[in-house]
Amino acid sequence: MKLGIVGLPNVGKSTLFNAITNAGAQSANYPFCTIEPNVGVVAVPDPRLDKLAEIWDTNKKTPAVVEFVDIAGLVKGASRGEGLGNKFLGNIRECDAIVHVVRCFDGTDIVHVEGGVDPIRDIETIDTELILSDLEIVSNRAARLAKAGKTGDKKAGAMAAWLGELEAHLGEGKNARSFAFDEEDEEQAALMKELGLLTAKPVIYAANMSEDDLMDGMENNPHYQAVRARAAEEGAECIPICAKTEEDIADYTPEEKKAFLAEMGIEATGLDNLIRASYRLLGLISFLTDGKKECRAWTIRRGTKAPQAAGKIHSDFERGFIRASVVSYADFAACDYNMATVKAKGQQRTEGKEYVVQDGDIIEFLFNV
Repeated sequence: MKLGIVGLPNVGKSTLFNAITNAGAQSANYPFCTIEPNVGVVAVPDPRLDKLAEIWDTNKKTPAVVEFVDIAGLVKGASRGEGLGNKFLGNIRECDAIVHVVRCFDGTDIVHVEGGVDPIRDIETIDTELILSDLEIVSNRAARLAKAGKTGDKKAGAMAAWLGELEAHLGEGKNARSFAFDEEDEEQAALMKELGLLTAKPVIYAANMSEDDLMDGMENNPHYQAVRARAAEEGAECIPICAKTEEDIADYTPEEKKAFLAEMGIEATGLDNLIRASYRLLGLISFLTDGKKECRAWTIRRGTKAPQAAGKIHSDFERGFIRASVVSYADFAACDYNMATVKAKGQQRTEGKEYVVQDGDIIEFLFNV
C-alpha cells in the first residue's frame, strides 16, 4: 500500500519525506528539485507493540509499515504536460492514496512558485489539474462506450450514460470522491476501479507550518485554519505539521524526542499523527502477535476475517486454520498486562472462521499442517 506525497513546488514535500523516512531525499529551493519519485518505508508508531516488546524483553520488534512516495511538484498546466506533468500524474496514479502537502507558513526565504502564500489557491491548482486529467479519461471512455451502444450493445450504452453523469460532475470542477454512485453495482464499481481516477483517491491534507506557528498556537495561523475548514468540507483529515522541525529531530533518540515533545507541550509529533492517519486512510488495522522471539504488528484491511489474517503470517496458517485465541489489547491493559488475570476473567476468547479481526487484537492461531 502506497501513499503519494504531492503539492506545488517548494511547499515542503521533500523535507517532509526526509523526516518520514530519514532517507536523505534531495531538497532545495527551486522548482522540480524532485524529478524521479523517492520511495521510502516507514514504521507505524504503535505504543501497544512497544509495551508488548517491553513485557517480553523480546529479541525482535517488527512494526507495521507504510510506503510513501515523494512525487515531483505540480504546476498549472500539468494535465497538458506542462512542467513534469505527465510523469507527476503517472506517479500519483500508481499510489493508493494522497498526502497533499500545503504551505501554511509565510516568509520570503523560500520562494513560492505562485509568488505568495495562499493555501486554498494552491489546493485548487492541484485539484484542477487532477480533475482535468480525470475528465479526459472519462470523456474518452464514455465516447467509446457510446459508440458501442449505437451498434446495439445495451450494456455499453447504459455505462456510457452513467459515465456521462460522471463527466458532467467533473466538468463542474468537482472531484470523483464526491460523485455518488451505487457501490453495490458491480459493473459501476469495477469500471470506477479500472479508470483509476486521480481524484477518486482518498486524501489527507498536511498543513506545513513553521516552528513559530506551532509555538504560538495553531489556532492563530489563518492559513492552517483555512486548510482545516476545506478538509472538513471534503470529509478529509487535516494534520498540522512542521516539516523542517520533523526533519531536524528525525535522528533524535527516543529519550531526546520525548524531552522535545514535553518542551513543546505536545503528546505526539505531527509526523507520528500523519503516519497513523495515513494508515487509517488506507483502511488498514494491525493485529499483534507476541513472544520472546518476536513481537509483531501485522497489517490487514479492516473487515478481514481470522483465517485470512492468519494467512498474513503464513499461507499454511490460512489453509489449515482451526481457531484463533484472541485477547483485545484493551482487555490486556485493563488486567495490568497479566495474562493469568486475563484468563481468570474469561477475557481470552476462542474465535472461529467467521471472526472479524479487530485493531489491536493479540492473537495466537491454531492450525493443521
